[in-house]
Amino acid sequence: MPLKIYNSLTRKKEEFKPITPGYAGMYVCGPTVSGESHLGHARPYITFDVVYRYLQHLGYKVRYVRNITDAGHFEEEGRAAEDKISTKAILEKLEPMELVQKYTNMFHWAMQQFNNIEPSIEPTATGHIVEQITMIEKIIADGYAYVNNGSVYFDVNKYNEDFSKKGMPYGMLSGRNLDEQLDTTRELDNQDEKRNKADFALWKNAPPEHIMRWKSPWGEGFPGWHIECSAMATKYLGTQFDIHGGGMDLQFPHHECEIAQSSVCNHTAPVRYWMHNNMITINGRKMGKSYNNVIKLSELFTGNHPLLEQAYHPMTIRFFILQSHYRSTLDFGNEALQASEKAFKRLWEAYENLLKIEAGNWQATDTALDEKINKQISEFTTFIEDDFSTAKVLANMFEIVPVINGIKNKQLPINSISSATIALMKQQFKIFIEDIFGLTYNITGDINILNDVLQLLIDIRKEAKANKNFVTSDTIRNELLRLGVQLKDEKDGNISWSID
Repeated sequence: MPLKIYNSLTRKKEEFKPITPGYAGMYVCGPTVSGESHLGHARPYITFDVVYRYLQHLGYKVRYVRNITDAGHFEEEGRAAEDKISTKAILEKLEPMELVQKYTNMFHWAMQQFNNIEPSIEPTATGHIVEQITMIEKIIADGYAYVNNGSVYFDVNKYNEDFSKKGMPYGMLSGRNLDEQLDTTRELDNQDEKRNKADFALWKNAPPEHIMRWKSPWGEGFPGWHIECSAMATKYLGTQFDIHGGGMDLQFPHHECEIAQSSVCNHTAPVRYWMHNNMITINGRKMGKSYNNVIKLSELFTGNHPLLEQAYHPMTIRFFILQSHYRSTLDFGNEALQASEKAFKRLWEAYENLLKIEAGNWQATDTALDEKINKQISEFTTFIEDDFSTAKVLANMFEIVPVINGIKNKQLPINSISSATIALMKQQFKIFIEDIFGLTYNITGDINILNDVLQLLIDIRKEAKANKNFVTSDTIRNELLRLGVQLKDEKDGNISWSID
């Protein structure tokens, strides 16, 4: 069967037919690097890593573009005007781009722990100011944006009047009409500069205290949030490309605005297939600062967070995410994660047992079992091509696990299934577990070793302080800090640590 993708735009599954046969272009919204990546970043980037891997497996030459938002953009919709990167830079006493580099490096480190393949191109917003300004100039020239006090706003009403006739109204992706959007738009700074409440910023005039600023035809300022993705996607994937991915929270307003900007500027709908992963919750609650449940990825890997009972290896997280369909909600809780840890260990041990079965040439003595396993293996492809149903593939694998273990433990004769079926199992388990799902196994490896080594150093430092050997105590603390590990003396006498 052909690959089918659920298109968020049409709200149905569609056969994947790339614009250019043999090639696939995919853009995924990347992180805003004003802080360390958290648990919410794990799901989209693991999800689209699997999409990337499978498209390559099918033989497509894939250009995967994932941006870095480093321009301290004006997040107009949903919160007060805020230059997140400049604000954090002041707090940490760093230059903005110094802070950007720090958190970009940490993001890359986390993606490596998840065994994510690097994107083909990883453009930055600050590296594409010229392209953003050029796109804004085109939108103004076509009459869909206006300038006020050095800021530029997209005229949503004007767009709607013209593009609704073409079947492309503003709100088509999220399913919201303009009246609903106005009802949910907050009163924020500079609302009086807009012609209409729904209009959004393409460029903002920079106040004196704004650190990150660039020259433009409208004065010194900085780009809006949405324009960066339109500009970079157009530059590297063309005026129309195959797949645009991101979290469901980006449908409105971010992706809605992308469609409007790009459609005006490039005179065509920008994307063929919109893919959105669903959101995560933590112990049944939405992740947010107000709930004190934002878990950084380094905290997840070390267990250094009040909501975590233990450290969780990146592969446990990856496996846990793949156990659910990407469009379903996913709740992170200790019980579920610990169950995934055990399940992944069981699957991997069975996989290793499978690889140890010696090759031969025999027919199956249990033809019914042999046929059943062949059917289950054939369904790997059926399920993955049905909108990337990774959970169903894993479910089939677990149905085969008892057979593998039965042969290994000699509870089943090796010739219960044919040697050809065993060869097929080896091939398909390898392709799906390692190549497509990107799973590796060292659950008791790096993270636990790191925990043990740090605990040893903490114990030595505690003993040194107790003996008033402050030279040794300070040396351990300072050298760890130099390596990016910060120790914190708690009131109860314990010492916690975090990756800085």
